[in-house]
Amino acid sequence: MSSREARNALAWLIEMGADEITGEEPVNRFLTVPVAVVEAVVAEAPAPSSAVLCTTLADLKAALLQLDCPLKKTASNLCFMGGNLEAPIMVIGDVPGRDEDIEGKVFAGQSGLLLERMLGVIGLSFDMVSLFNFIPWRPPGNRTVTESEIQTCQPFLLRAIELCRPKFVLCLGMHPAQRLSGKSDGLMSLRGKWFEFVVGNEKIPVLPSFHPSYLNLQVAQKRLAWRDLLVFKEKLDAL
Repeated sequence: MSSREARNALAWLIEMGADEITGEEPVNRFLTVPVAVVEAVVAEAPAPSSAVLCTTLADLKAALLQLDCPLKKTASNLCFMGGNLEAPIMVIGDVPGRDEDIEGKVFAGQSGLLLERMLGVIGLSFDMVSLFNFIPWRPPGNRTVTESEIQTCQPFLLRAIELCRPKFVLCLGMHPAQRLSGKSDGLMSLRGKWFEFVVGNEKIPVLPSFHPSYLNLQVAQKRLAWRDLLVFKEKLDAL
């Protein structure tokens, strides 16, 4: 059959309503899956994050230093963890600012000083809590982080929680509040309300509040942050 005859035959079949090709023998496609299809699905599946392979916090830091993330290319320093890493209380920040980027700390500059005072009024200090950032690199120009960047960094914070197994978590900022709670509500709605983050068979109480950098700009919201701290202290004192 010539190519012209083949095209005419195909056009006739389409006009007759034949929209698929069948073989001489029936095939149970629910029973077997072609190897090519399996290979295609596997190839398209996202690779697991290197965070899940880390068994220590040192491993996590090393993996982050090797991570291919656009934020890393413009940041000065990794700002991932600090404080007392064995403490039962974990404080999670959102995104590093200019001072954090320069010093390579989770909380630094005016934000660090304010957080230190905030913890002090409820009887805590940096020596009594572990400090982590949800996003460990400062975005260029303090721009908003992208969803892709969040998905890249999130596994490392989640793995840090699994490794530290804190008794309580105070998360400061929108990203940790939303991602740990699984809710898309704004921080104004989430703040001051406890939720549980499940790690294995454990349920870790988490309380969202405002990041110190936000409070330095929106001074009037310090009264709400104070209320959140009292809620956090009440939970600690109950034990």
